[in-house]
Amino acid sequence: MNEPVIEALNVAKVLGSGAAQVAALKGVSLALNGGELTLLMGPSGSGKTTLLSILGCILTPTQGTVRVRGHSTDGAGPEDLALIRREQVGFVFQTFHLFPTLTAADNVQLALDVRGEPSRSARVRSREALAKVGLSHKASAFPRELSGGEQQRVAIARAIVGNPSIILADEPTAALDGKNGQAIMKILARIAKEQGRAVLIVTHDPRLLPFADRVVHIEDGRIVGEEGGGAKLQ
Repeated sequence: MNEPVIEALNVAKVLGSGAAQVAALKGVSLALNGGELTLLMGPSGSGKTTLLSILGCILTPTQGTVRVRGHSTDGAGPEDLALIRREQVGFVFQTFHLFPTLTAADNVQLALDVRGEPSRSARVRSREALAKVGLSHKASAFPRELSGGEQQRVAIARAIVGNPSIILADEPTAALDGKNGQAIMKILARIAKEQGRAVLIVTHDPRLLPFADRVVHIEDGRIVGEEGGGAKLQ
């Protein structure tokens, strides 16, 4: 079996302090493999987003270990974690996070600019990423000129343009209607399969189940079950 692209090993996370202290995660272990789309499902407050943030090296665990491509993040400082995020992780959010004064192509290119990519190469790659999500014809459009589904496609293009090993998506279809949500899931499933990335999607929406290779259930900060998904790409 191939080594997981990213894994959490017995991860615990305590948030807050004093009387407001909360054990958000309690000994969670989860491995994500390349080429698989995994859904992480659970009720509000179950620890879904906290686990996503730890896997994405935004938060550090209180206890336990995270490994990215076999390398532990134990002891990594803020700059080291930022480097891991830039090189290995692409993020997709519920609310798109596009800059309103930038075109679609410029929003995507921004992810390469922060990596120090030369401008000419970054422009080419940003348009290639938009083509992968079916938005070549919208490269010069501003976010206000795009539908919600199109804005999320731009966000996905931005997430994949740096060729990360891992895509982490937090409720990526929650702000979309059913048709656009299905279209976004098809794109994410294809990205996992065609490019061998590990894709993890936090959701509470059962309509996404047919697109998953694996479904992991979390409650009260613990993994409580796992099952195979439908994995229907067409």
